[in-house]
This record gives sequence, C-alpha cells and structure tokens, in this order.
Amino acid sequence: HTCGSGVLDASVVTSAALQSDDTTIEATQSMSTKAARANELATRQAPAAGQMRMASLDNTWALVLAAGQGSRLSALTTTLSGAHVPKQFCSLLAGPSLVQDALSRARSVASDEQVCAIVAAQHHRWWECLSATNLIVQPENRGTANGILLSLLHIAERDPGAHVVLLPSDHHVQDEPVLTRSLRSAVRHVRLQPHEILLLGIEPAEADPELGYVVPGDQARGSTFEVARFIEKPPVARARELIENGALWNAFIVAASVDTLLRLLESRFPEVVAAMRDAVRVDLRSPRDGKATAALYEHMPILDFSRDVLCNRNVENLRVLPVPQCGWSDLGTPLRVTQTLKRLGGGRRVAEASVEMEAQISLAARIEGMQRAGLQL
Repeated sequence: HTCGSGVLDASVVTSAALQSDDTTIEATQSMSTKAARANELATRQAPAAGQMRMASLDNTWALVLAAGQGSRLSALTTTLSGAHVPKQFCSLLAGPSLVQDALSRARSVASDEQVCAIVAAQHHRWWECLSATNLIVQPENRGTANGILLSLLHIAERDPGAHVVLLPSDHHVQDEPVLTRSLRSAVRHVRLQPHEILLLGIEPAEADPELGYVVPGDQARGSTFEVARFIEKPPVARARELIENGALWNAFIVAASVDTLLRLLESRFPEVVAAMRDAVRVDLRSPRDGKATAALYEHMPILDFSRDVLCNRNVENLRVLPVPQCGWSDLGTPLRVTQTLKRLGGGRRVAEASVEMEAQISLAARIEGMQRAGLQL
C-alpha cells in the first residue's frame, strides 16, 4: 500500500516524506514525549502539496475513526515480539486490515480527497503507509469525542458547508452493498435535513448481550425515526424483548453536517470546543508546527462521543435510519471474532489459510492458535 498524500498533525502536511527508520513508539511514553513525537512527524514533511482540498460540487466527507487502542482484543493482537497492535491495524483473515476495509467503505460515499482518518501519534508504526488521502494525527488518543472534534474543525476550515459520515475502523461487514445503500441514503437525508443527526441502526441477527441497542420512536419521516432511547448491553432475555419491539444494533455510524455536529459538541463542552478551535487555527497558520494542539492535548479530558455526547437524552435532532441485516459485527471481543468467523464458514480451514506475519496480524489465525492450545476465549 502506498502512503497517503496528506497528514494533518494540527496542520496540513504531506506524508510522502515519512521515513520508516523509527522504532515502535511505546504506549508508556509520557504525554510530553508523545507530543514532541507528533511535532517531529509534522516538521519532517513538506507542507501544502497534499492538502485537503475543498469540495467543488459534492461536499460529502467521510471520517474513519482509527485512534483507539483496542485493548479488549489484546490477547489476539500482540505480536511475537510482544508489541500490542491496535485491532484496527489487524486483518480478520489474511487480507486488508480492518482500517483499510473502513477506508474502502468511506470511499463509497465520498471522493478519495474527502476521505479522512483520525489516528494517534503513538500508532505511527502502523498507520504511516495507510492508503488515505488525509490523516489527522492526534498527539494521543483522548477519547472519540476529542478526535471527532479535532477532525471536524479541520474539515470545517476547508469546507464550511461540509456533511460528514463518521465510520468506526473496527467493523466487519459481510454484505457491503447493503450497508453502502444505507450510507448513501443517510447522506441524502442530511443534505435535505442539515440540522438533523442521523444514526445508523443495524437490524439485529440475534439477541447479542454485548452490543448496544437503539430503540426507534413512533415518529417516522420517510425511512428514519426519532430515537426513543439507548440500551447498553442488555441481558439476552431483555435483548430479545427489545428486538421484538423493533430495537436495532447501535453501529455508531453517524451522518450529519459538520456545523450541526460542532454545535452539538459545543453545547456539551463549550470550553473544550473553544480551546480546540483556537489551537487548530494557530496550527494551520504554521503548517510545520503542531505545538498548539499538542500542548492542549496534555490537559484534555477523556471524552467519549457515544456516551458523553450522542446518547444524551437532550439530543432532540437525533434520528435513526434502520439498516437491513448485512453481516455486521464490531469485532469487539475474541468471542465476537469467533462468531463472525463461524458465520463466514471460517473455521479451521480459513484460519490455516491465513498467513501470520509480524507486520499483519490475522485475527482468524490467532483464534485458531488459541483454540488449538486449549485457551479460553
């Protein structure tokens, strides 16, 4: 895979000059060291040539959320040398990584130059050659809300009227065309209703107690519904009851205008949004310098977009779009990886065909290895 043409480390720079002579950045580094590393990544590259470009006709952007640590899968995602690889940089089988799958998903709704990914500086070893046009680099992961905020502010500086689709980077989708149709329907909806936030809910295939559920309300508009409430990880019996009453899996895929999302974040955390906006503008005036954002991140609270923002009862403009069953899984635990492989007919035959390499962990091969060793998932 070729390196992306743009990296945003609190500024817009190109990634063509990234070198591979760095050793793995350990998660135990201090925050100041991480910030310095993030600044170093910016100063080693030439500005301007690979800048994010404003949309001329279509202002739809896609943002892949790829800065998480993936600690719940650490039993499967540790290399032979002992390094923990965030799960989004692993593959389910022996093919593309999960984040590469998510970037392909993003390109189904946005042009390549309007596809972004938010990553963390300490994961540089794994994201440096992602095939993404725009990489937005955080000094470190401080929760999905801060990563989304940083990304939205960068997009807004270049395309104030942008609409955006937020896509997690750790999903597997067996029937991508089904999800693509729903993603495009979501984009059409927010163009017509720019003040609404649209959440995609997957029609459940089973009563899964490890997933979150969104319950649609009675008010329908076209194919969307108001959101009545969220239920997080209910017992199996309760999950069955919810499904019988129309509940959907919460896939945390969101479509909205950038302005609407920024207003929502500002209503929850006005000081954080104001400080981040100032830092981004300072850094954009100095394309080789990401110091303002790096300094801010040293004091940022950890904020989760789903828990602290989206699932708040006061989000009056939130609606849900039901998505037909499409073989969706969030691959959040070893058990869910195993269940997904079984649905794929993966079993031992597929796992044995997965080539295990230090540079590309195959979750299927790791599951097979644990089962052969008699280890509990």
